[in-house]
Amino acid sequence: FFFLPSTMATLAAFRLASRRIGSATVARSTGIARGRWMSSYPPHELVGMPSLSPTMEAGTIAKWNLAEGEEFAAGDVLCEVETDKATVDFEAQDDGFLARILADAGPTEITCGEPIMITVEEGDDVGAFKDYVVEASAAPAEPAAPAAPAATPPPAPAAAAPVTPPLAAAAPPAAATGDRVVASPLAHTLAKEMGFGPLSALNIVGTGPGGRIIADDVREYVPAAAGAAEAAAPATAPGAAAVATPAAPPVPGIGYTDYPLSPAAMEIAAQLSHSKQNVPHYYLTVDVALDSLLETRKQLNAMLNLGEDDAGIAVNDLMVKAAAAAMKAVPSANASWMDTAVRVYDSVDVNFVVGSGDALYSPVIRDAGRRGVKSISDDIKASVAQLEPSEEGEAAMPTGDEFGAVGTVTVMNMGMYGVKACAPIIREPQAVALALGAIENRIVPNDDADSEEIYKESVMLTATLSCDHRVVDGAVGAQWLSAFKSHVENPTTLLL
Repeated sequence: FFFLPSTMATLAAFRLASRRIGSATVARSTGIARGRWMSSYPPHELVGMPSLSPTMEAGTIAKWNLAEGEEFAAGDVLCEVETDKATVDFEAQDDGFLARILADAGPTEITCGEPIMITVEEGDDVGAFKDYVVEASAAPAEPAAPAAPAATPPPAPAAAAPVTPPLAAAAPPAAATGDRVVASPLAHTLAKEMGFGPLSALNIVGTGPGGRIIADDVREYVPAAAGAAEAAAPATAPGAAAVATPAAPPVPGIGYTDYPLSPAAMEIAAQLSHSKQNVPHYYLTVDVALDSLLETRKQLNAMLNLGEDDAGIAVNDLMVKAAAAAMKAVPSANASWMDTAVRVYDSVDVNFVVGSGDALYSPVIRDAGRRGVKSISDDIKASVAQLEPSEEGEAAMPTGDEFGAVGTVTVMNMGMYGVKACAPIIREPQAVALALGAIENRIVPNDDADSEEIYKESVMLTATLSCDHRVVDGAVGAQWLSAFKSHVENPTTLLL
């Protein structure tokens, strides 16, 4: 998408910065490259990459709309500049001619202030710049290139620090301190596609100019906690390794106690903070009757010839299946926001949340939409069994791949804590999250036309759906909740 009128103020400031190079000074606020008229060149303007937002440090030229030598008028779009957030039209503020293009369109990032073109007022002056070469002094961004090799050593000092090595290795990501993550648009997209979530929640050391995170950095990224665990147990999944890393012991103070977080807890906190700040959440709530579902569960368990210690199919298992069935009924919710597109998935993979605090896990049930309730129940039991502490009381160390994977929807049951309703935070790159409240007996209007009673007692719960408004609008969210309610209140549809 493009921002046209909204960038006029910024472009006005840019116009001040790209005034004639023969002037005594050049506006410093935008970082536009400086220059001087040379006696061998006619009057011209050396235009640098503009800073089109307060946080923009670099951008790429998506397309040039003019060729060298072409004339332009005020308001014409000279080129399209792509930042990490949007593609913006760069409009001319005066009439003139494009004498020379100094930066070709393509994926190469250009630091703000680095020269990108030369403009002149007279068409006859265009030919003088055919072989123009930018002076080193006019390109302030070039000296930043040697920063690339200097960007890789930092992990070594952290590991060699004599004071509490585990805490040094568990340093929170830069975004958690309020610093902006500088990365290419492709790097942001790859992080989402590879299931890492937002870059601000990751400890990635950029190898691009000035420490910028590039696509290769994301491809080669291994979560710090997972990398440490792999050295001791190569067969351990990345997600399981992260949760297995213990936190440091409490640190008492005067009137308080600090409880250091594990790397996994810090990563989850950073991801949820980023999601809450950047994803436009909205919430839909519906009350669901469970009478028919409980009767169906009773019948299914009666046919399974369960042992004494086997609880059989649980209500939670049926809820996971109902959520998967609702995703199949409304496939546009089974999607992710990819900045420039909405990606709709073919398979419904459900993350279900268990545990709390540092022992919080969300294993995934693969392809739940095409599987039977018994198969889903068996997978959930197997995942939960891995979280049981050992006979010696040691914390669980799950090893399955399902503990590190991100599905297409998350289901959490808050009813075990007596919570009636909950508005969950969406886990990127998912577009929806479902929270279930406590099961309780309620007095509701009697819908039985043959009954003389006006009211009846019914077993019910409240379900709340959090939606990403960029992917799921209000109508689609309502359709999803309606489908979920229908499957729960008519549970025989879950067996189809």
